[in-house]
Amino acid sequence: MSKQPGKDVIYIDVDDEITAIIDKVRSARERIVALVLPKRATVLQSVINMKLLKRTTDGAKKHMVLITTESSLLPLAGAVGIHVAKSLQSKPEIPHITHDGEAADNSEESVDMNDTDDTKLDKSRPVGEYAAAGAAADDEDQAIELDNSEAAVATQTVAGKKPKVKKDKKLAIPDFNKFRLKLLLGGTGVVAVLVFLYVGLAVMPRATVVVKTDSSAIDTNIDLTFNTEAEEVDEDANVLPAKSVQIQKVANQQVDATGQKDKGEKASGQVTLSLQDCSKTEVTIPAGTGVTSGGLTFITKQSTTLNSVKVGSQCKNSSFPSFSSDTVAVTAQGAGEKYNVEATSYTVAGFSNVAGSGTKMTGGTSDIVKVVSQADIDNAKQKISAQDNTATKVELKEQLTSQTLYAVEETFSTSATEVSASASVGAEVATVSVTQKTTYTMLGVQENDLKKVIENEVNKHIDPNKQAILDYGLPTATFKLQNQQGSTTLVTLASASITGSDLSAEDLKKQVAGKKAGEAKDIIGRYPGVTSVDVRYSPFWVSSIPKKTDKITVTVEKPAVKNVKQ
Repeated sequence: MSKQPGKDVIYIDVDDEITAIIDKVRSARERIVALVLPKRATVLQSVINMKLLKRTTDGAKKHMVLITTESSLLPLAGAVGIHVAKSLQSKPEIPHITHDGEAADNSEESVDMNDTDDTKLDKSRPVGEYAAAGAAADDEDQAIELDNSEAAVATQTVAGKKPKVKKDKKLAIPDFNKFRLKLLLGGTGVVAVLVFLYVGLAVMPRATVVVKTDSSAIDTNIDLTFNTEAEEVDEDANVLPAKSVQIQKVANQQVDATGQKDKGEKASGQVTLSLQDCSKTEVTIPAGTGVTSGGLTFITKQSTTLNSVKVGSQCKNSSFPSFSSDTVAVTAQGAGEKYNVEATSYTVAGFSNVAGSGTKMTGGTSDIVKVVSQADIDNAKQKISAQDNTATKVELKEQLTSQTLYAVEETFSTSATEVSASASVGAEVATVSVTQKTTYTMLGVQENDLKKVIENEVNKHIDPNKQAILDYGLPTATFKLQNQQGSTTLVTLASASITGSDLSAEDLKKQVAGKKAGEAKDIIGRYPGVTSVDVRYSPFWVSSIPKKTDKITVTVEKPAVKNVKQ
Protein backbone atom coordinates (compact mmCIF):
# COMPACT_ATOMS: atom_id res chain seq x y z
CA MET A 1 0.00 0.00 0.00
CA SER A 2 1.30 3.46 -0.93
CA LYS A 3 0.33 6.45 1.22
CA GLN A 4 -0.37 9.69 -0.67
CA PRO A 5 -1.93 12.94 0.68
CA GLY A 6 -5.71 12.55 0.93
CA LYS A 7 -5.85 9.02 -0.50
CA ASP A 8 -4.49 5.50 -0.22
CA VAL A 9 -3.03 3.75 -3.28
CA ILE A 10 -3.29 -0.03 -3.04
CA TYR A 11 -1.35 -2.26 -5.48
CA ILE A 12 -3.05 -5.55 -6.16
CA ASP A 13 -1.00 -8.71 -6.93
CA VAL A 14 -2.12 -11.01 -9.72
CA ASP A 15 -2.48 -13.86 -7.21
CA ASP A 16 -4.54 -11.90 -4.63
CA GLU A 17 -7.95 -13.38 -3.78
CA ILE A 18 -11.06 -11.17 -3.39
CA THR A 19 -10.91 -11.60 0.39
CA ALA A 20 -7.34 -10.25 0.47
CA ILE A 21 -8.37 -7.23 -1.66
CA ILE A 22 -11.36 -6.54 0.64
CA ASP A 23 -9.06 -6.65 3.68
CA LYS A 24 -6.68 -4.16 2.05
CA VAL A 25 -9.59 -1.79 1.26
CA ARG A 26 -10.94 -2.01 4.81
CA SER A 27 -7.50 -1.32 6.26
CA ALA A 28 -7.12 1.87 4.19
CA ARG A 29 -7.20 4.98 6.39
CA GLU A 30 -8.15 7.53 3.74
CA ARG A 31 -11.64 7.85 2.30
CA ILE A 32 -10.34 7.88 -1.26
CA VAL A 33 -8.91 4.46 -2.24
CA ALA A 34 -7.18 3.80 -5.59
CA LEU A 35 -6.79 0.11 -6.49
CA VAL A 36 -3.94 -0.34 -9.01
CA LEU A 37 -4.72 -3.60 -10.82
CA PRO A 38 -2.16 -5.80 -12.59
CA LYS A 39 -2.70 -7.08 -16.10
CA ARG A 40 -5.00 -10.08 -16.34
CA ALA A 41 -6.51 -9.48 -12.91
CA THR A 42 -8.83 -12.49 -13.12
CA VAL A 43 -10.13 -12.04 -9.58
CA LEU A 44 -12.17 -8.96 -10.66
CA GLN A 45 -13.49 -10.47 -13.88
CA SER A 46 -16.44 -11.79 -11.88
CA VAL A 47 -19.56 -9.76 -11.22
CA ILE A 48 -19.88 -11.32 -7.76
CA ASN A 49 -16.38 -10.17 -6.79
CA MET A 50 -17.09 -6.68 -8.21
CA LYS A 51 -20.29 -6.48 -6.15
CA LEU A 52 -18.49 -7.66 -3.00
CA LEU A 53 -15.81 -5.04 -3.51
CA LYS A 54 -18.37 -2.30 -4.18
CA ARG A 55 -20.40 -3.27 -1.13
CA THR A 56 -17.31 -3.25 1.08
CA THR A 57 -16.23 0.25 0.03
CA ASP A 58 -19.72 1.65 0.42
CA GLY A 59 -20.10 0.04 3.85
CA ALA A 60 -16.76 1.55 4.92
CA LYS A 61 -17.86 5.03 3.70
CA LYS A 62 -15.02 5.07 1.16
CA HIS A 63 -14.77 6.14 -2.45
CA MET A 64 -12.93 3.61 -4.68
CA VAL A 65 -11.34 4.03 -8.12
CA LEU A 66 -9.97 1.07 -10.17
CA ILE A 67 -6.70 1.97 -11.92
CA THR A 68 -6.59 -0.32 -14.99
CA THR A 69 -6.49 -0.41 -18.79
CA GLU A 70 -8.14 -3.82 -19.08
CA SER A 71 -11.12 -3.33 -21.42
CA SER A 72 -12.77 -6.54 -20.14
CA LEU A 73 -13.19 -4.99 -16.67
CA LEU A 74 -14.96 -1.83 -17.84
CA PRO A 75 -18.41 -3.44 -18.42
CA LEU A 76 -18.29 -5.10 -15.00
CA ALA A 77 -17.20 -1.90 -13.26
CA GLY A 78 -19.87 0.09 -15.06
CA ALA A 79 -22.51 -2.51 -14.20
CA VAL A 80 -21.93 -2.18 -10.45
CA GLY A 81 -21.12 1.55 -10.49
CA ILE A 82 -17.38 1.55 -9.73
CA HIS A 83 -15.22 4.40 -10.98
CA VAL A 84 -12.31 3.53 -13.33
CA ALA A 85 -9.19 5.49 -14.37
CA LYS A 86 -6.38 4.59 -16.75
CA SER A 87 -3.71 5.94 -14.41
CA LEU A 88 -3.31 7.69 -11.08
CA GLN A 89 -3.29 11.01 -12.95
CA SER A 90 -6.36 10.28 -15.12
CA LYS A 91 -9.92 11.42 -14.44
CA PRO A 92 -12.03 8.61 -12.82
CA GLU A 93 -15.33 7.69 -14.53
CA ILE A 94 -18.10 5.12 -14.30
CA PRO A 95 -18.04 3.33 -17.67
CA HIS A 96 -21.28 3.50 -19.70
CA ILE A 97 -22.66 0.15 -20.91
CA THR A 98 -24.16 -0.22 -24.38
CA HIS A 99 -26.86 -2.71 -25.30
CA ASP A 100 -24.24 -5.19 -26.54
CA GLY A 101 -22.42 -5.16 -23.19
CA GLU A 102 -19.44 -2.98 -24.25
CA ALA A 103 -18.25 0.10 -22.39
CA ALA A 104 -19.21 3.30 -24.16
CA ASP A 105 -17.10 6.45 -24.39
CA ASN A 106 -17.68 8.28 -21.11
CA SER A 107 -15.41 11.19 -21.68
CA GLU A 108 -18.24 13.71 -21.37
CA GLU A 109 -19.40 12.48 -17.96
CA SER A 110 -18.57 14.74 -15.01
CA VAL A 111 -17.75 13.22 -11.67
CA ASP A 112 -18.68 14.78 -8.34
CA MET A 113 -15.73 14.27 -6.01
CA ASN A 114 -17.56 15.58 -2.90
CA ASP A 115 -17.78 13.23 0.06
CA THR A 116 -20.97 12.30 1.96
CA ASP A 117 -20.48 15.21 4.32
CA ASP A 118 -20.64 17.66 1.40
CA THR A 119 -16.98 18.47 1.94
CA LYS A 120 -15.18 19.56 -1.24
CA LEU A 121 -12.43 17.04 -2.17
CA ASP A 122 -9.07 18.26 -3.38
CA LYS A 123 -8.95 17.50 -7.13
CA SER A 124 -5.21 18.18 -7.29
CA ARG A 125 -4.31 14.94 -5.53
CA PRO A 126 -2.28 12.29 -7.48
CA VAL A 127 -5.26 10.05 -8.27
CA GLY A 128 -6.64 12.82 -10.45
CA GLU A 129 -10.28 13.68 -10.19
CA TYR A 130 -11.66 11.84 -7.16
CA ALA A 131 -14.73 9.66 -7.45
CA ALA A 132 -18.03 11.18 -6.35
CA ALA A 133 -18.79 10.49 -2.73
CA GLY A 134 -22.34 9.34 -3.28
CA ALA A 135 -21.95 7.59 -6.63
CA ALA A 136 -22.85 4.23 -5.23
CA ALA A 137 -24.28 4.95 -1.76
CA ASP A 138 -27.68 3.52 -2.71
CA ASP A 139 -26.12 0.14 -3.50
CA GLU A 140 -25.55 -0.83 0.16
CA ASP A 141 -28.81 -2.73 0.51
CA GLN A 142 -28.62 -4.47 -2.86
CA ALA A 143 -28.59 -8.23 -2.62
CA ILE A 144 -25.63 -10.04 -4.20
CA GLU A 145 -26.59 -12.74 -6.64
CA LEU A 146 -24.28 -15.66 -7.37
CA ASP A 147 -23.75 -14.91 -11.02
CA ASN A 148 -20.14 -15.04 -12.21
CA SER A 149 -20.81 -13.91 -15.74
CA GLU A 150 -18.33 -11.31 -16.91
CA ALA A 151 -20.36 -9.64 -19.65
CA ALA A 152 -24.10 -9.17 -19.37
CA VAL A 153 -24.89 -7.45 -16.05
CA ALA A 154 -26.80 -4.36 -17.13
CA THR A 155 -27.98 -2.80 -20.36
CA GLN A 156 -27.21 0.86 -20.17
CA THR A 157 -26.46 3.54 -17.64
CA VAL A 158 -28.99 6.36 -17.83
CA ALA A 159 -27.86 9.78 -16.74
CA GLY A 160 -28.66 10.20 -13.07
CA LYS A 161 -29.92 6.60 -12.67
CA LYS A 162 -28.27 3.43 -11.40
CA PRO A 163 -27.41 0.93 -14.19
CA LYS A 164 -29.43 -2.26 -14.25
CA VAL A 165 -27.60 -5.57 -14.22
CA LYS A 166 -28.36 -8.15 -16.87
CA LYS A 167 -27.78 -11.64 -15.53
CA ASP A 168 -26.25 -14.51 -17.52
CA LYS A 169 -27.53 -17.84 -16.24
CA LYS A 170 -24.77 -19.86 -18.00
CA LEU A 171 -21.89 -21.04 -15.84
CA ALA A 172 -18.36 -20.31 -17.28
CA ILE A 173 -16.10 -23.41 -16.78
CA PRO A 174 -12.32 -22.71 -16.95
CA ASP A 175 -9.97 -24.86 -19.11
CA PHE A 176 -7.81 -26.61 -16.46
CA ASN A 177 -5.61 -28.40 -19.06
CA LYS A 178 -4.35 -25.07 -20.39
CA PHE A 179 -3.86 -23.88 -16.84
CA ARG A 180 -1.75 -26.93 -15.97
CA LEU A 181 0.35 -26.51 -19.15
CA LYS A 182 0.99 -22.86 -18.39
CA LEU A 183 1.84 -23.71 -14.79
CA LEU A 184 4.28 -26.43 -15.92
CA LEU A 185 5.97 -24.19 -18.48
CA GLY A 186 6.19 -21.38 -15.97
CA GLY A 187 7.71 -23.67 -13.33
CA THR A 188 10.24 -25.04 -15.83
CA GLY A 189 11.23 -21.53 -16.83
CA VAL A 190 11.70 -20.50 -13.21
CA VAL A 191 13.89 -23.55 -12.50
CA ALA A 192 15.99 -22.87 -15.63
CA VAL A 193 16.50 -19.26 -14.60
CA LEU A 194 17.47 -20.30 -11.06
CA VAL A 195 19.96 -22.88 -12.38
CA PHE A 196 21.50 -20.34 -14.76
CA LEU A 197 21.77 -17.77 -11.98
CA TYR A 198 23.38 -20.32 -9.64
CA VAL A 199 25.94 -21.48 -12.22
CA GLY A 200 26.64 -17.99 -13.49
CA LEU A 201 26.87 -16.33 -10.10
CA ALA A 202 28.09 -19.10 -7.77
CA VAL A 203 29.98 -21.75 -9.79
CA MET A 204 31.67 -20.01 -12.71
CA PRO A 205 33.03 -16.78 -11.17
CA ARG A 206 36.79 -16.88 -10.56
CA ALA A 207 39.54 -14.37 -9.97
CA THR A 208 43.30 -14.37 -10.54
CA VAL A 209 45.57 -12.05 -8.58
CA VAL A 210 49.17 -11.63 -9.76
CA VAL A 211 51.53 -9.88 -7.35
CA LYS A 212 54.93 -8.57 -8.41
CA THR A 213 57.54 -7.71 -5.81
CA ASP A 214 61.01 -6.25 -5.78
CA SER A 215 62.40 -9.43 -4.20
CA SER A 216 65.81 -10.69 -5.31
CA ALA A 217 67.14 -14.11 -6.23
CA ILE A 218 70.61 -15.08 -5.05
CA ASP A 219 72.61 -17.81 -6.78
CA THR A 220 74.76 -19.69 -4.25
CA ASN A 221 77.50 -22.31 -4.61
CA ILE A 222 78.53 -24.06 -1.40
CA ASP A 223 81.07 -26.83 -0.75
CA LEU A 224 79.47 -29.33 1.64
CA THR A 225 80.80 -32.31 3.56
CA PHE A 226 78.40 -35.19 4.20
CA ASN A 227 79.61 -37.22 7.18
CA THR A 228 77.87 -40.45 8.14
CA GLU A 229 79.49 -40.31 11.58
CA ALA A 230 78.52 -36.70 12.42
CA GLU A 231 75.65 -36.14 14.85
CA GLU A 232 74.73 -32.49 14.22
CA VAL A 233 75.17 -29.86 11.54
CA ASP A 234 78.14 -27.50 11.63
CA GLU A 235 76.91 -24.41 9.76
CA ASP A 236 80.27 -22.64 9.79
CA ALA A 237 82.22 -25.64 8.45
CA ASN A 238 79.32 -26.75 6.19
CA VAL A 239 79.41 -30.27 7.65
CA LEU A 240 76.08 -32.13 7.59
CA PRO A 241 75.19 -35.46 9.23
CA ALA A 242 74.36 -37.97 6.49
CA LYS A 243 72.79 -41.39 6.34
CA SER A 244 73.76 -44.10 3.88
CA VAL A 245 71.29 -46.64 2.49
CA GLN A 246 72.31 -49.69 0.44
CA ILE A 247 70.79 -52.29 -1.84
CA GLN A 248 72.54 -55.47 -3.02
CA LYS A 249 71.64 -57.03 -6.35
CA VAL A 250 73.00 -60.00 -8.32
CA ALA A 251 73.37 -59.65 -12.10
CA ASN A 252 74.40 -62.20 -14.74
CA GLN A 253 75.90 -61.58 -18.16
CA GLN A 254 76.86 -64.10 -20.85
CA VAL A 255 79.40 -63.36 -23.61
CA ASP A 256 81.05 -65.32 -26.42
CA ALA A 257 84.59 -66.57 -25.91
CA THR A 258 86.92 -64.64 -28.20
CA GLY A 259 90.34 -65.98 -27.11
CA GLN A 260 92.37 -68.34 -29.31
CA LYS A 261 94.64 -71.21 -28.40
CA ASP A 262 96.93 -73.21 -30.69
CA LYS A 263 96.80 -76.86 -29.67
CA GLY A 264 99.44 -77.90 -32.24
CA GLU A 265 103.06 -79.03 -31.60
CA LYS A 266 105.85 -76.75 -30.40
CA ALA A 267 108.92 -76.17 -32.55
CA SER A 268 112.36 -76.90 -31.09
CA GLY A 269 116.06 -76.43 -31.90
CA GLN A 270 119.38 -75.27 -30.42
CA VAL A 271 120.81 -71.88 -29.50
CA THR A 272 124.47 -71.12 -28.81
CA LEU A 273 124.95 -68.60 -26.01
CA SER A 274 128.13 -66.45 -26.04
CA LEU A 275 129.51 -64.09 -23.39
CA GLN A 276 130.23 -60.75 -25.07
CA ASP A 277 132.47 -58.95 -22.52
CA CYS A 278 134.64 -59.56 -19.51
CA SER A 279 132.72 -57.39 -17.05
CA LYS A 280 132.02 -60.53 -15.08
CA THR A 281 134.29 -63.48 -14.67
CA GLU A 282 131.45 -65.99 -14.72
CA VAL A 283 127.78 -65.82 -15.90
CA THR A 284 125.25 -68.61 -15.22
CA ILE A 285 122.13 -68.76 -17.44
CA PRO A 286 119.46 -70.96 -15.80
CA ALA A 287 117.05 -73.28 -17.59
CA GLY A 288 113.77 -71.61 -18.57
CA THR A 289 115.42 -68.44 -19.78
CA GLY A 290 113.69 -66.93 -22.83
CA VAL A 291 115.54 -66.16 -26.02
CA THR A 292 113.64 -64.01 -28.52
CA SER A 293 113.85 -63.26 -32.23
CA GLY A 294 111.26 -61.50 -34.38
CA GLY A 295 108.73 -61.45 -31.54
CA LEU A 296 108.90 -65.24 -31.10
CA THR A 297 110.27 -66.59 -27.83
CA PHE A 298 111.94 -69.92 -27.17
CA ILE A 299 112.68 -71.32 -23.71
CA THR A 300 116.03 -72.90 -22.73
CA LYS A 301 115.70 -76.45 -21.46
CA GLN A 302 118.96 -76.59 -19.36
CA SER A 303 121.24 -74.17 -17.56
CA THR A 304 124.79 -73.25 -18.56
CA THR A 305 127.75 -71.29 -17.16
CA LEU A 306 129.89 -69.02 -19.32
CA ASN A 307 133.39 -67.81 -18.33
CA SER A 308 135.20 -64.71 -19.55
CA VAL A 309 138.85 -64.98 -20.78
CA LYS A 310 141.36 -62.19 -20.18
CA VAL A 311 144.88 -62.03 -21.54
CA GLY A 312 146.61 -59.24 -19.75
CA SER A 313 144.18 -56.41 -19.81
CA GLN A 314 142.41 -57.56 -22.97
CA CYS A 315 139.17 -59.61 -23.20
CA LYS A 316 139.75 -62.65 -25.44
CA ASN A 317 136.34 -64.47 -25.17
CA SER A 318 135.99 -64.96 -28.90
CA SER A 319 139.44 -66.62 -29.00
CA PHE A 320 138.43 -69.21 -26.41
CA PRO A 321 134.80 -70.21 -27.30
CA SER A 322 135.03 -73.39 -25.25
CA PHE A 323 135.14 -71.19 -22.13
CA SER A 324 132.87 -68.27 -23.11
CA SER A 325 130.19 -70.11 -25.19
CA ASP A 326 127.79 -73.05 -24.82
CA THR A 327 124.98 -74.58 -26.90
CA VAL A 328 121.61 -75.40 -25.23
CA ALA A 329 118.36 -76.94 -26.46
CA VAL A 330 115.29 -74.69 -26.70
CA THR A 331 111.53 -75.20 -27.21
CA ALA A 332 109.04 -72.68 -28.59
CA GLN A 333 106.97 -70.88 -26.02
CA GLY A 334 103.77 -71.80 -27.89
CA ALA A 335 102.59 -74.21 -30.52
CA GLY A 336 102.29 -73.26 -34.14
CA GLU A 337 103.93 -73.32 -37.47
CA LYS A 338 105.03 -69.74 -37.03
CA TYR A 339 107.76 -70.93 -34.66
CA ASN A 340 109.48 -72.86 -37.47
CA VAL A 341 112.00 -70.06 -38.05
CA GLU A 342 115.28 -70.20 -39.96
CA ALA A 343 118.69 -69.97 -38.25
CA THR A 344 118.97 -66.52 -36.71
CA SER A 345 120.37 -64.55 -33.77
CA TYR A 346 118.53 -64.14 -30.44
CA THR A 347 118.48 -61.81 -27.48
CA VAL A 348 118.68 -63.40 -24.04
CA ALA A 349 116.19 -62.15 -21.47
CA GLY A 350 117.93 -60.72 -18.39
CA PHE A 351 121.42 -60.97 -19.83
CA SER A 352 122.41 -57.95 -21.93
CA ASN A 353 126.05 -59.17 -22.22
CA VAL A 354 125.03 -62.56 -23.66
CA ALA A 355 124.14 -63.13 -27.32
CA GLY A 356 122.42 -66.14 -28.86
CA SER A 357 122.71 -67.77 -32.24
CA GLY A 358 120.19 -70.49 -33.10
CA THR A 359 119.80 -73.21 -35.65
CA LYS A 360 116.65 -73.67 -37.77
CA MET A 361 113.62 -74.44 -35.57
CA THR A 362 111.46 -77.36 -36.66
CA GLY A 363 108.44 -79.43 -35.58
CA GLY A 364 105.94 -76.65 -34.98
CA THR A 365 102.31 -77.34 -36.06
CA SER A 366 99.01 -75.30 -35.72
CA ASP A 367 95.57 -76.36 -34.34
CA ILE A 368 93.58 -73.15 -33.39
CA VAL A 369 90.60 -73.44 -30.97
CA LYS A 370 88.32 -70.87 -29.12
CA VAL A 371 89.11 -70.28 -25.45
CA VAL A 372 88.06 -67.85 -22.71
CA SER A 373 90.27 -64.80 -22.45
CA GLN A 374 90.57 -62.26 -19.66
CA ALA A 375 89.11 -59.71 -22.04
CA ASP A 376 85.96 -61.83 -22.24
CA ILE A 377 85.57 -61.75 -18.44
CA ASP A 378 86.17 -57.99 -18.33
CA ASN A 379 83.66 -57.43 -21.15
CA ALA A 380 80.92 -59.27 -19.23
CA LYS A 381 81.66 -57.27 -16.07
CA GLN A 382 81.52 -54.00 -18.00
CA LYS A 383 78.12 -54.89 -19.46
CA ILE A 384 76.77 -55.58 -15.98
CA SER A 385 78.02 -52.21 -14.74
CA ALA A 386 76.47 -50.45 -17.77
CA GLN A 387 72.98 -51.77 -17.05
CA ASP A 388 70.23 -49.18 -16.39
CA ASN A 389 70.22 -48.35 -12.69
CA THR A 390 67.22 -45.99 -12.75
CA ALA A 391 64.97 -48.39 -10.87
CA THR A 392 67.66 -48.95 -8.23
CA LYS A 393 68.07 -45.20 -7.74
CA VAL A 394 64.32 -44.84 -7.25
CA GLU A 395 64.37 -47.59 -4.59
CA LEU A 396 67.19 -45.92 -2.68
CA LYS A 397 65.52 -42.50 -2.93
CA GLU A 398 62.25 -43.91 -1.58
CA GLN A 399 64.11 -45.44 1.37
CA LEU A 400 65.58 -42.04 2.23
CA THR A 401 62.38 -40.03 1.75
CA SER A 402 60.48 -42.54 3.93
CA GLN A 403 62.89 -41.53 6.70
CA THR A 404 62.15 -37.81 6.03
CA LEU A 405 65.57 -37.33 4.47
CA TYR A 406 66.54 -35.30 1.41
CA ALA A 407 68.00 -37.80 -1.08
CA VAL A 408 71.15 -36.60 -2.85
CA GLU A 409 71.07 -38.64 -6.06
CA GLU A 410 74.53 -37.50 -7.09
CA THR A 411 76.02 -39.59 -4.26
CA PHE A 412 74.77 -42.79 -5.93
CA SER A 413 77.66 -45.30 -6.18
CA THR A 414 78.24 -48.97 -6.98
CA SER A 415 80.79 -51.56 -5.86
CA ALA A 416 81.18 -55.14 -7.06
CA THR A 417 81.72 -57.42 -4.07
CA GLU A 418 81.69 -60.87 -5.68
CA VAL A 419 82.45 -61.88 -9.28
CA SER A 420 82.42 -65.45 -10.61
CA ALA A 421 82.72 -66.94 -14.11
CA SER A 422 81.37 -70.20 -15.49
CA ALA A 423 84.81 -70.92 -17.08
CA SER A 424 88.34 -69.86 -16.27
CA VAL A 425 90.66 -67.97 -18.58
CA GLY A 426 92.06 -70.34 -21.24
CA ALA A 427 89.18 -72.81 -20.99
CA GLU A 428 88.12 -74.21 -24.33
CA VAL A 429 84.40 -73.12 -24.41
CA ALA A 430 82.19 -71.20 -26.83
CA THR A 431 80.61 -68.85 -24.23
CA VAL A 432 81.30 -67.74 -20.69
CA SER A 433 78.74 -66.53 -18.10
CA VAL A 434 79.80 -63.99 -15.47
CA THR A 435 77.82 -63.43 -12.24
CA GLN A 436 78.42 -60.26 -10.22
CA LYS A 437 77.00 -59.19 -6.85
CA THR A 438 76.85 -55.37 -6.70
CA THR A 439 76.19 -53.07 -3.75
CA TYR A 440 74.40 -49.77 -4.57
CA THR A 441 74.67 -46.82 -2.16
CA MET A 442 73.05 -43.38 -1.82
CA LEU A 443 73.29 -40.66 0.85
CA GLY A 444 70.54 -38.57 2.40
CA VAL A 445 70.55 -35.55 4.73
CA GLN A 446 67.97 -33.60 6.71
CA GLU A 447 66.34 -30.90 4.57
CA ASN A 448 66.43 -28.48 7.51
CA ASP A 449 70.21 -28.96 7.74
CA LEU A 450 70.53 -27.97 4.08
CA LYS A 451 68.38 -24.90 4.71
CA LYS A 452 70.59 -23.90 7.63
CA VAL A 453 73.80 -23.86 5.59
CA ILE A 454 72.02 -22.12 2.69
CA GLU A 455 70.58 -19.49 5.06
CA ASN A 456 73.99 -18.99 6.64
CA GLU A 457 75.44 -18.29 3.20
CA VAL A 458 72.57 -16.13 1.88
CA ASN A 459 72.50 -13.94 5.00
CA LYS A 460 75.98 -12.77 4.05
CA HIS A 461 74.46 -11.00 1.03
CA ILE A 462 71.19 -9.57 2.46
CA ASP A 463 69.92 -7.64 5.47
CA PRO A 464 68.14 -10.31 7.56
CA ASN A 465 66.24 -7.57 9.41
CA LYS A 466 64.51 -6.41 6.22
CA GLN A 467 64.51 -9.51 4.06
CA ALA A 468 63.70 -13.15 4.55
CA ILE A 469 64.35 -16.26 2.47
CA LEU A 470 61.11 -17.05 0.67
CA ASP A 471 62.40 -20.04 -1.29
CA TYR A 472 65.59 -21.99 -0.59
CA GLY A 473 65.62 -23.36 -4.16
CA LEU A 474 66.00 -26.99 -3.09
CA PRO A 475 63.58 -28.38 -5.73
CA THR A 476 65.91 -27.08 -8.46
CA ALA A 477 69.20 -27.41 -6.56
CA THR A 478 72.03 -29.44 -8.09
CA PHE A 479 74.85 -31.35 -6.40
CA LYS A 480 78.24 -32.17 -7.90
CA LEU A 481 80.18 -35.06 -6.38
CA GLN A 482 83.79 -34.16 -5.62
CA ASN A 483 85.20 -37.03 -3.59
CA GLN A 484 84.15 -40.01 -1.47
CA GLN A 485 86.44 -41.45 1.15
CA GLY A 486 85.40 -43.55 4.10
CA SER A 487 82.60 -41.85 6.07
CA THR A 488 82.92 -38.45 4.32
CA THR A 489 81.63 -37.31 0.95
CA LEU A 490 82.49 -33.93 -0.55
CA VAL A 491 79.90 -32.26 -2.81
CA THR A 492 79.22 -28.81 -4.26
CA LEU A 493 75.68 -27.44 -3.87
CA ALA A 494 74.32 -24.93 -6.40
CA SER A 495 70.95 -23.32 -5.62
CA ALA A 496 68.98 -20.14 -6.36
CA SER A 497 67.41 -18.73 -3.18
CA ILE A 498 64.60 -16.14 -3.35
CA THR A 499 64.62 -13.35 -0.75
CA GLY A 500 62.08 -10.59 -0.12
CA SER A 501 58.81 -9.82 1.67
CA ASP A 502 57.10 -12.94 2.99
CA LEU A 503 53.63 -12.93 1.33
CA SER A 504 51.25 -15.80 2.13
CA ALA A 505 48.97 -16.63 -0.80
CA GLU A 506 46.34 -18.12 1.54
CA ASP A 507 46.30 -15.02 3.76
CA LEU A 508 45.98 -12.78 0.71
CA LYS A 509 43.02 -14.83 -0.55
CA LYS A 510 41.16 -14.32 2.73
CA GLN A 511 41.85 -10.57 2.71
CA VAL A 512 40.64 -9.90 -0.86
CA ALA A 513 37.68 -12.32 -0.94
CA GLY A 514 34.50 -10.49 -1.98
CA LYS A 515 36.38 -7.24 -2.73
CA LYS A 516 36.47 -5.15 -5.88
CA ALA A 517 39.70 -4.99 -7.89
CA GLY A 518 40.56 -1.53 -6.57
CA GLU A 519 40.10 -2.59 -2.95
CA ALA A 520 42.22 -5.73 -3.47
CA LYS A 521 45.04 -3.71 -5.05
CA ASP A 522 44.97 -1.28 -2.17
CA ILE A 523 45.07 -4.07 0.46
CA ILE A 524 47.96 -6.00 -1.15
CA GLY A 525 49.82 -2.85 -2.18
CA ARG A 526 50.31 -1.92 1.48
CA TYR A 527 52.73 -4.82 1.95
CA PRO A 528 56.40 -3.79 1.73
CA GLY A 529 58.16 -4.85 -1.45
CA VAL A 530 54.98 -5.10 -3.59
CA THR A 531 55.48 -3.24 -6.87
CA SER A 532 52.25 -4.08 -8.74
CA VAL A 533 49.00 -6.02 -8.35
CA ASP A 534 46.94 -7.29 -11.30
CA VAL A 535 43.38 -8.58 -10.74
CA ARG A 536 41.53 -10.46 -13.49
CA TYR A 537 37.96 -11.80 -13.41
CA SER A 538 36.28 -14.59 -15.34
CA PRO A 539 33.79 -14.90 -16.95
CA PHE A 540 33.29 -11.42 -18.37
CA TRP A 541 30.17 -10.62 -16.34
CA VAL A 542 31.96 -11.01 -12.98
CA SER A 543 32.55 -7.64 -11.35
CA SER A 544 34.17 -8.59 -8.04
CA ILE A 545 36.41 -11.24 -6.49
CA PRO A 546 34.44 -14.35 -5.34
CA LYS A 547 33.84 -14.74 -1.61
CA LYS A 548 35.04 -18.36 -1.65
CA THR A 549 38.84 -18.58 -1.42
CA ASP A 550 38.97 -21.79 -3.45
CA LYS A 551 37.87 -19.75 -6.47
CA ILE A 552 40.74 -17.28 -6.08
CA THR A 553 44.24 -17.87 -7.47
CA VAL A 554 47.02 -15.74 -5.98
CA THR A 555 50.42 -15.84 -7.68
CA VAL A 556 53.48 -14.08 -6.31
CA GLU A 557 55.88 -13.84 -9.23
CA LYS A 558 59.50 -14.69 -8.51
CA PRO A 559 62.20 -12.39 -9.88
CA ALA A 560 64.96 -13.44 -12.24
CA VAL A 561 68.10 -14.99 -10.73
CA LYS A 562 70.66 -12.49 -9.56
CA ASN A 563 74.19 -13.91 -9.56
CA VAL A 564 76.13 -13.25 -6.39
CA LYS A 565 79.87 -13.97 -6.17
CA GLN A 566 80.71 -16.52 -3.53
